[in-house]
Amino acid sequence: MEQQTYHYDKIAKAIEFIVANAREQPSLFDVAEEVSISQFHFQRVFSEWAGVSPKKFLQYITAGYLKEKIRETANLTELAEAAGLSSQSRVYDHFISIEAVTPQEFRTSGKGLDISYGIHETPFGTCFIAVTERGICAMAFTDENDKEDQLIRLAKKWHYANIRADQHITAEYIQRIFQSGQKSPDKLPLLVQGTNFQLKVWEALLTIPQGALTTYQHIAQSIGNPNAVRAVGTAVGDNPIAYLIPCHRVIRKEGILGEYRWGSLRKKALIGWEAARHFEE
Repeated sequence: MEQQTYHYDKIAKAIEFIVANAREQPSLFDVAEEVSISQFHFQRVFSEWAGVSPKKFLQYITAGYLKEKIRETANLTELAEAAGLSSQSRVYDHFISIEAVTPQEFRTSGKGLDISYGIHETPFGTCFIAVTERGICAMAFTDENDKEDQLIRLAKKWHYANIRADQHITAEYIQRIFQSGQKSPDKLPLLVQGTNFQLKVWEALLTIPQGALTTYQHIAQSIGNPNAVRAVGTAVGDNPIAYLIPCHRVIRKEGILGEYRWGSLRKKALIGWEAARHFEE
């Protein structure tokens, strides 16, 4: 797992360099030198991670490509139906279901609920995850500076729950989510706290297959509230479960990736990685 973290750190630095110097089209040697590893080793590491070359990866995060993708996905309902349950999207692989806590559970902040949490390495760096018998209730990408903050936020939101560290339990979820070939016929449930509006937005996000992108405007239209673009943006930003509720697949209509709760560079990595996996396999 430490090796995986090392790889993502190097890859993230490479993506940042490639994007910043896109006009100059840096060579493989230039990128490898920037991340301080040999050209041969970098090519192998990046190809294993992304499935494509750095040059090909860059094509998937350019404004022109992003604009084209959001034009293709104007109607989320049609998109979800076209993807179907046989889609290669990770969402459809796992048949993700989302459940909201009851009003009583919300008022009592999870009283009587047992929550296990852990911190694991993923293809996109370190990830904090918390689970209950009813599903995943929190998931966030972290860095060295905010690992403790994630636990504080969890304890604040689920104040009366029984919270304990259990890497063994949470590791099983991480494997199902990120490891290739780990498919299961069972649903991967999510348990969230949110308003009715937030739930509508998060459910709309679940209809976006891997490799597809949409805009805040399209989300607002899909939930029947086309004038609520700003509120949709807020709900997207409040997403409590990274990656599985794919808020990273929502970008600005100009083809600009925009901000991301877990870092704009990680958003580039996620979008490029998913596009490469979806279109190159």
